[in-house]
Amino acid sequence: MADTLRRLVNTSAYNVLQEKLEAWYNDYHLKSCDQNLNRCCELVELTSKVQGQLFTILSLTAREGGQYAGVDTLKSRFLPWLGSSLFITSSGVTTDTSLNLIQESMEKEKKIRALSDSHEQEMQKMETQLSAARLQLDTMKQELADGEFELNDMKNRSATTLLASEDEILQLKADLRASRDQTDMYKRKLDVLDDFERQIRMLKDEVSYLTAEKSLLQDRITRSRSSSPLPRRSRSPSPLPFLRSDSPTRAQLTNASRHSRLVTRFTDIYANERLDAQNLLSRYIDDLEMVQRILFISTVESFHAAKMAFRQFKLRVRKTLSPTHIGQESLDDAVLDYIVRNLDLYDIQSSVNDVIRAMNVNPKISFPPEIDFILISSFIREMCRLAFAMQTLEPPLDLAFTTDGELYSESKYRRSYDSEFTAPLVAYHVWPALMEGDNVIVKGEAFTKRGALWSPRRSRSRSCSPNCSRGSSPSRALASTSRSSSPSRLSPSRL
Repeated sequence: MADTLRRLVNTSAYNVLQEKLEAWYNDYHLKSCDQNLNRCCELVELTSKVQGQLFTILSLTAREGGQYAGVDTLKSRFLPWLGSSLFITSSGVTTDTSLNLIQESMEKEKKIRALSDSHEQEMQKMETQLSAARLQLDTMKQELADGEFELNDMKNRSATTLLASEDEILQLKADLRASRDQTDMYKRKLDVLDDFERQIRMLKDEVSYLTAEKSLLQDRITRSRSSSPLPRRSRSPSPLPFLRSDSPTRAQLTNASRHSRLVTRFTDIYANERLDAQNLLSRYIDDLEMVQRILFISTVESFHAAKMAFRQFKLRVRKTLSPTHIGQESLDDAVLDYIVRNLDLYDIQSSVNDVIRAMNVNPKISFPPEIDFILISSFIREMCRLAFAMQTLEPPLDLAFTTDGELYSESKYRRSYDSEFTAPLVAYHVWPALMEGDNVIVKGEAFTKRGALWSPRRSRSRSCSPNCSRGSSPSRALASTSRSSSPSRLSPSRL
C-alpha cells in the first residue's frame, strides 16, 4: 500500500489535474464544443485513473487491517457516499433528460461559437484601431519632433536677432549721446554768436551815434566859422537850444530797433516760455483754466512790478546824474540813455518777489499748498526783464486793461481754440494784448463763453488765508540776498 501511495504522490496527479482544469477554463471560450468535450473526457479519464488508484489503496489498506478492521469507517462514510452517488445518478438521468441535455449543449455550443466569432471580429477591429492609433501616434510624434526642431531654430534666430538688436540699441544710444553733445556744442556756439551779434549791434549803434555827433559837430563848426571869422570870439549862446534839440542820444537812435526786438521777444515768450510754464503747472494743477489764469496774472503783475521798478530806478538815476550833468542833451534824455546802456543794473529778483507776493494774495487763483509760485519764477523773470526794457521806449509799451466779463474785441484779442465763437463776453484772458498808446501792437488771446458773468465759478480760495505768508523757500531766500547793485549806489565816476 505504501508503494502505491508513494507512486501516486510522485506522479502529482492532482497537480496535473489542477493545471489541466485551469488551462481548460482559460481556453474554454476559444475552443469548439468538440474540443471542450475532449478536454472534459480527458479530465474524466484522469480522474477515473486517480480514483482507481485510490480504490486500490483503499482495498490494500482494508486488507492490512484484518478481516474486521475499518468496517465502521466503511459503513459510516464510504457506503453512504457511494449509495448517494449511485442514487443521484440513477434517479436523475432519464431518456428525456439526456435529450434535453444534448439539446441544451448544442444550443450552448452555437452560442459559444457565435460569441467566439464576435469576439474574434471585435479583436480584429480593436487590432485595426490599435494599429491606426499607433500610426497616428507615430505621426504626432514626428510632428512634435518637427515642432521642437522649428522652435529651437526660432529660439536660435531670436537670440541672434536680440543680440543684433541690443547692439543696434547701444549704437543708437551712442549716436544719440553724440548728437546731444553736438547739439549742446552748437547751442553754446549759437549763444556765443548771439552775444557777438548783440555786441556788433551795440557797436553799430555806437558808431551811428558817434557819426551823428561828428556830423553835428562839423555842422556846428562850419556855422560858427561862417557867422564869426574870428576864432577867439566867444560863441553865441543862442544856437545852444537848437543844437541840444537836434542832438540824438543812443536811446533815440536805437529806439526803432529795440522796439522791433522787444515786440518779437514778446511773441516768442507767448509761443515758447508760456507753453513751457503751462506744461510745468499742469503737473500739479489739473484745471487748465486755473493754469492759464495763473500765467495771465503773473504776466500782468510782472508788467506792474517792472513799471514800478522803472520809476524808482529812473528817480535814483536822475538824483545821481543831476549834480554832474553837462552836455547838449537834456537831463531826461541823459537819464533814459543811461538806463538803456545799463539795463543789467535792474534788480529783477526784487520784482520777481513782488510779483509772487501779489499772486499769493490774489483771490482769483489758487495753488497747491505744498508748491510755491516760485515754480514759475523763470517765466516771471523773463516777463519782468521784457517789461522793464519796454519802458525805455518812446513811447513805452504796455498791456491793455482787462476785466473778466468784458465785451470781446476783435481788434485786441483772438479767441482760444476751445471758446464759444458766438459768445460776446470774455470769460477769462489767456494772454494780454500789447499796446502802444491806444494802438494794438500784438493781439492777445481770450476765452469766450456764453453766460460768463452768471456761470457758477469754483472756489478760488487758497488753502490758507492771504494774510498768512507761505513757507519761505530756500530759493527765495537765496534770491533775495543776491541782488545787483542799485543805481542809488552809483558814483559819478561810473557815469
